[in-house]
Amino acid sequence: MIRGSRFRTEPGDEYFFEEGCFILEYLNDPADPAASIARARVPPGTSTRRHRLIGTTERYLILSGEGRVSISDQPPFDVRPGDAVLIPPGTPQSMSNTGAGDLVFLAICTPRFLPDNYRDDPA
Repeated sequence: MIRGSRFRTEPGDEYFFEEGCFILEYLNDPADPAASIARARVPPGTSTRRHRLIGTTERYLILSGEGRVSISDQPPFDVRPGDAVLIPPGTPQSMSNTGAGDLVFLAICTPRFLPDNYRDDPA
């Protein structure tokens, strides 16, 4: 049985991840292996590295900024605040910031994100 828990994140907990963006993890704990929630921040004019998550479904919820998502061999598409993106497990992906300010989105993973499941996927 899962008991109610509180997880606290401080703004200073943000870190740069090898993927090429800044991450602030709101929830990524063994106490809740079913999901993780992180805020990703991509600076203007930059893109995340093309990568895939093994065994993990990822969802992006765009909070602010403008971007372009590339998923597998589909044509890239633009995203803006309010858009949600679904990325199946093992699917190559990258996110580019096409706006003048930071692109900020939630990355919601099921099961929770584990660094061991991250793989670079050069095109």
